[in-house]
Amino acid sequence: MEEYKEVEYEAKFDEEGKVVLKKKSEIKKGKKSRSSGLKFELKVRKYWESKGYIVDKWNNNVDLENNKLVPAKRKYNPFKKVMAIGTGFPDFVVIQFIRDGIYDVIGVEVKINGILSKEEKEKCRWYLEKKVFSKILVAKKSDKNEGMENINFSEKWH
Repeated sequence: MEEYKEVEYEAKFDEEGKVVLKKKSEIKKGKKSRSSGLKFELKVRKYWESKGYIVDKWNNNVDLENNKLVPAKRKYNPFKKVMAIGTGFPDFVVIQFIRDGIYDVIGVEVKINGILSKEEKEKCRWYLEKKVFSKILVAKKSDKNEGMENINFSEKWH
């Protein structure tokens, strides 16, 4: 009787048609991370809406090489045959009415661990220098304040 060993890797194709082998355990971890990230993103959105802010997905990004704001690229998922939106940085634009004609416009990036990459920090600095946002907050998972903490980019990294 032949004994079969479970396959550890899964073969997929990238955009260029090259075969990419991925460990099944890593695929499972990635799915779980994505799922918990989306769940936390929804929690952050509901938090800001409950405080009376207008919240929307930010669909732009910064092209640091050309020093300009550009529409975020949409990602195509060949398996679901759909275009994914919401790949902008930061994740949300949060707007609060202050008084007639005056609004507070805040960029909110959702990071479960609260850590920004070097490129993300550069983009935050660009947004603040160009006055696209009045401030940028990083929403981090926490045991306090409704399960989240908002870190002011300017106070921590700028």
